[in-house]
Amino acid sequence: MSGDPFERGLEIEKAQLRGFARSVSEIEWLLLILVVLYLFFVNPALARSVNVLGVLLGFAAFVLVFRYARPFATKTHIKLTIEILGMFAFLTAVLALAGGVSSPLINLYLLPIVTAALALGKRATALVVVLVCLCYPLLEVLTGGTERLTPDFAVTAVGVLAPFLLVAFCTTLLVENINTAKQRIRALSDRDELTAIYNMRAFTRLAEQEHEIASRTERPYSILMVDIEHLKTLNDTYGHEAGNRAVKLVAEALQRLTRSTDVVARFGGDEFIVLLVSADKAAAEEVAQRVRNVVFATTLEVDVKMVRLKVNVGAASFPDSGNSLQAVMTAADRMMYKDKELRDPPKGKLIIQRL
Repeated sequence: MSGDPFERGLEIEKAQLRGFARSVSEIEWLLLILVVLYLFFVNPALARSVNVLGVLLGFAAFVLVFRYARPFATKTHIKLTIEILGMFAFLTAVLALAGGVSSPLINLYLLPIVTAALALGKRATALVVVLVCLCYPLLEVLTGGTERLTPDFAVTAVGVLAPFLLVAFCTTLLVENINTAKQRIRALSDRDELTAIYNMRAFTRLAEQEHEIASRTERPYSILMVDIEHLKTLNDTYGHEAGNRAVKLVAEALQRLTRSTDVVARFGGDEFIVLLVSADKAAAEEVAQRVRNVVFATTLEVDVKMVRLKVNVGAASFPDSGNSLQAVMTAADRMMYKDKELRDPPKGKLIIQRL
């Protein structure tokens, strides 16, 4: 189902990634500006060399292409990967022309590392870190020859590269913790606190999406309204804890009796609502009867007594009961009260059995 929370989570993540991708160009411009400022203030002669100007202009053109021409516009991961590699290649080229690993610009490798950690996750970050570690001795060779690869250089390399590894690890860990927290918040916002099934906000969103699909494809769907009989009497007699247990038992029964594509939600208090995807009126009535039977076979143990639970169920279907979601829900609610009038025992009476 298109409204499934897992799919919705993926859509949210994709939207966030697209938003971050639009911000990468700002990071690239920042990188370019820092390099230009360093070169013109520290080594103006080098900044005016043809090779350096070519690298600067080439990277500026690269940023402009990805900012305005937007290649890979629908493939955000590929776009981000190329841009991060572009930052890395730009820095490596500048360092090769501007003093190698002895240049303070070496610290700017942190930008592609952090960008990879924020946007692409552990594997991409590890790849960028490996590339930095490989380029460090390569830059030393390009600027000073192989004789510079001494034990002292190795010690210096460890000291320089260790903070890069630490930043990469801490950033990826922080991103994972943030993503986990966001997933939990999304799950909590969609779930009823007592039963852990959907709340009405989530149900309404999913049901509206199903109604749109059903309207386009001319397929049916059904709504069940379910009411626990005499829950108030149960609360008054045995306490709210017993009432809460009854609510959870009915929620569990509804989940067992429905498919993974259906949506079960707590309507509020002692009522539930169920969306039966692609179910016509006959199928809905069959499920409604199964719900009545299964719940009636479920007993709640309180003190030394067994309380037998009963529910009233109303079923309505699209398009037979109405052409809008609200009309179908209203029809199901009306049928639930009709069911209650037909099946309700004397007011306030619970069916109690002793153990």
